[in-house]
Amino acid sequence: MSSESVGGILGAIVAAAVLAVAVVFGPIGQYGKPPKPAKAEPAPAAAPAAPVAPAPRGPVIREVPNQ
Repeated sequence: MSSESVGGILGAIVAAAVLAVAVVFGPIGQYGKPPKPAKAEPAPAAAPAAPVAPAPRGPVIREVPNQ
């Protein structure tokens, strides 16, 4: 057996092991995902909420002292 064939066989074994681990631990479609939570409907007679002030936009610039 040449080293190339041994390397190919070991590579195939490693690839099969990685694929098996990915199938076991990885989410596949809906199988690995938690169920979606049910949407809660708001009460129809609820009072409208007070308007909220908009969030400040843009970067916050602070002065950094030079030492």
